[in-house]
Amino acid sequence: MSAVDTPLDSPARPERSPATPAPRGWRTKLATFARRAWNMELGVYQSVYRFVFRRPRVPVGASAFRYHSPVLTLLVVFIVLSAVEIPIVDLIVHRWTWVRIPLLVLGIWGVTWMLGLLLGYLTRPHAVGPAGIRVRQGTELDLDLPWEVVRSVERSPHRVDKSPAVVDEPEGRTFAARIANETNVLIRLEHPLDVRVPQGRDRVEAVRLWTDDLDGFLSAVRTHIP
Repeated sequence: MSAVDTPLDSPARPERSPATPAPRGWRTKLATFARRAWNMELGVYQSVYRFVFRRPRVPVGASAFRYHSPVLTLLVVFIVLSAVEIPIVDLIVHRWTWVRIPLLVLGIWGVTWMLGLLLGYLTRPHAVGPAGIRVRQGTELDLDLPWEVVRSVERSPHRVDKSPAVVDEPEGRTFAARIANETNVLIRLEHPLDVRVPQGRDRVEAVRLWTDDLDGFLSAVRTHIP
């Protein structure tokens, strides 16, 4: 039945695009938030462990590529300020033990969390190897893109402020692993791919990422695909 033949008492319902995820209820959003918070908390301590014992997450035979430079200064400043704040606050509330102890614990936890966030970037770099490309973003993202699903990889400087991680672009539905709102690599996929991103599962046709060594990253890719 064509659109003009649809009866008035049975309005046609537009079909949902398969590339567009269904709206999520508040329970789903709350569960996603709780999962992300828990995984980040565990990831902080795992990152400290991996840094101390020099065990970065890089597949065998793969080349690692850092992406933390745009946020390094900001994270270091926050870590230093948080560490300096601990003895200052402790000195102010030293007489009140019931206030001092919780604030001391909170301060140490905050410094550890910020340090773990930075170490998550350092110990979980992007990787390009025989199996494909691994796109990382600290402890929150580990996106596996085998070579058979990668159509092209290209230099593509891109900056977007206050935008969702998954957006519709000319390349199709695109996930962007931004660092300081920037990406410089565009990976086009052979076909839409179901992936798990920090916000939940989605179906994407392209992936953007930032790497500190753009030329090295593209050179490593060219050793596996023309």
